[in-house]
Amino acid sequence: MDWKLTALWLGLMLVLSLLEAATTQLVTIWFALGALAALLASILHAPLWLQITLFAVVSTAALILTRPLAKKLTRTDKVPTNADRVLNQVGVVQDAIDNTKACGTVLVGGSVWSARSADGEPIAQGASVTVERIEGVKLIVSVKE
Repeated sequence: MDWKLTALWLGLMLVLSLLEAATTQLVTIWFALGALAALLASILHAPLWLQITLFAVVSTAALILTRPLAKKLTRTDKVPTNADRVLNQVGVVQDAIDNTKACGTVLVGGSVWSARSADGEPIAQGASVTVERIEGVKLIVSVKE
């Protein structure tokens, strides 16, 4: 038995397994399985070409067969934040918006937000506005047409 190849495959399998444990994102587990197959082939005195082939085939097969399941198990659904919910919504100006004075508030989605005008023009109290985007904690709004 060529102990150097066996040590190489064992070391690769351990490094890949430790990386997988550290990331918990199912990134290297397939290659660790391929390294295990190559390690077993090395212990059984298989030629180097067969060890490399087993590493490639087992890694690829494990990836193809388990990746859809892994993606399903690690999927995280995005939950919109309050900020996401107000985008493109219509609100009512509570306190007049004046970018030069850095003042203004808008009631949208049941909450009052600091607001600024998208085009820089003042917007009067009571005007209907549409939320275009969010910059920091301020809504950037435009007068609803």
